[in-house]
Amino acid sequence: HHHQRAMMVPQEDPLTGPRVFLDLKWGNRRMGRVVISLRKDACPKTVENFRALCVGDKGRGKTTGMPLQYKGCPIHRVVPGFCIQGGDFSKKDGTGGESIYGGKFDDENFNLMHLGAGILSMANAGPNTNGSQFFLTLKATPFLNGKHTVFGKVVSGMEVVRELEGVPRSARDAPDTPITIDDCGELKKGDPGYDI
Repeated sequence: HHHQRAMMVPQEDPLTGPRVFLDLKWGNRRMGRVVISLRKDACPKTVENFRALCVGDKGRGKTTGMPLQYKGCPIHRVVPGFCIQGGDFSKKDGTGGESIYGGKFDDENFNLMHLGAGILSMANAGPNTNGSQFFLTLKATPFLNGKHTVFGKVVSGMEVVRELEGVPRSARDAPDTPITIDDCGELKKGDPGYDI
């Protein structure tokens, strides 16, 4: 299985792709909304997986038997100065989750780079192991280029991500008080909060 050659996709987001939102809660306290622009032009398969998991309309997973959705899912790992990670809707600890395609899917490409804070990228357990887990960078992480598929970026609510970065956490980088995706979905043109 060889990768398609790097297409000439711009690193800068043309903002033509889908926009999704994550409403985050810390314990019972609402933290606010993070809006993410997805790079359908660069990695359509990876984008569709994330978009569909935000919307939650794909039924149950083939391997987990759980609803394929991020709603109610924790942000299970917070590493200040590096990243926040979530998307494990089955085990909720970083060992589970699955894609809308059933189980894992291959790395689509590594055309986009981890250029700064607020970059959305797929978490994995080595080559071609993409499921539902994702991370948001807290700074540029060039050492992840060529290893993780970047497919979007935060366009609104980065202050929420920064607040999340500072929550008290245990030795294994899990927040002491659970952070959850209280609600999520897709924003369509004309919806409040769609325009940046």
